[in-house]
Amino acid sequence: MTSGALGRVETELPGLPEALRRVGEVILGDPAEAARSTIIALAERAGSSPATVTRFCRAFGFSGYAELRVALATETGRAAQAGWGAGVGHEIGPDDPLDAAIEVMAAADTRLIQDTAAQLDLDVVGRVAAAIVAAPRVLLVGVSTSGNVATMLEGRLRRIGIPVWSAGDAHVALSEAALMKAGDVAIGISHRGRTREVMEALAEAGGHGALTVAVTSFARSPLAELADLVLTTASRETTFRLGGLAAVHSQLFVLDAVYVAVAQLTYERTNEAFERTIRAVEGHRVERG
Repeated sequence: MTSGALGRVETELPGLPEALRRVGEVILGDPAEAARSTIIALAERAGSSPATVTRFCRAFGFSGYAELRVALATETGRAAQAGWGAGVGHEIGPDDPLDAAIEVMAAADTRLIQDTAAQLDLDVVGRVAAAIVAAPRVLLVGVSTSGNVATMLEGRLRRIGIPVWSAGDAHVALSEAALMKAGDVAIGISHRGRTREVMEALAEAGGHGALTVAVTSFARSPLAELADLVLTTASRETTFRLGGLAAVHSQLFVLDAVYVAVAQLTYERTNEAFERTIRAVEGHRVERG
């Protein structure tokens, strides 16, 4: 991973051991300064050791501090050039004017999508898409907000002829998962990767030979650990949009990338499906006045 580091650090910071968390806090406090610092200087600011900084780097997929510095310099330079969220925080107060609240939302969502795109593993996206195209059966599992995201992907894939089902109820999800076989694909969606219903359904599907995919903001979560493939999402919390609500846009973005990759692999079939479905519903559109 050479980019998207800040988003991942911000998302996973609360779950890190204390020593690594202090390093992450220093980096997030001033990413540009961290990109300029030596490993010794950063360790001193974090009250830790160079070995701890190296462990931090490896925990996020970097070979060492030099690679992390390059990623931080790239991200901070790109953010400064684009002016993302300049002067805009994450908090919305009760007396803030609506235009200021919308500015916070727009800045957070813009950076969220950019962070998600930067950390997206394109090889994994391609493998998931290829598996979906070949699968006799695709199961999407999500609860609450993640369940709504699963339903949206189900609708998109169904429209291009993919045999897909979504399940948000634990009993339905487990029943569907129990019917899966080798060659099928089961995708579990959970922001923190700790939703029991999603984990149980993915484990059940995997036990019957299905390819299992986790979509989560936490690459070291229990859901990610039991899945064959993992797609990570970024999360930027603002007032009134915490946890799973903050990850909705990134979940949709990641799954939309999978959908587009599937559509590319089935280009002719997808175009034909669009034409047929458009004709089927044309009679329900109101004519222009």
